[in-house]
Amino acid sequence: MKDYHINIFYSDEDKCYIADIPDLEHCSACGETADEAFKEIKNAKKLWIESAKEIGKKIPEPRYKPVYYKVV
Repeated sequence: MKDYHINIFYSDEDKCYIADIPDLEHCSACGETADEAFKEIKNAKKLWIESAKEIGKKIPEPRYKPVYYKVV
């Protein structure tokens, strides 16, 4: 089963790690560590999908593919 891609990065402005799921509009979370942000985004994803189902919003298929650069 395919799952959604998760971005995790440190925000100097917010002074925490931010995690987001590009395929799920406005689905993000934060934490003091990257691991904590990852745990929080898994919960946010679950709540996002539950809420979408409740209001009849279409749940997109995972399709985001990050770009990888090969350093030579």
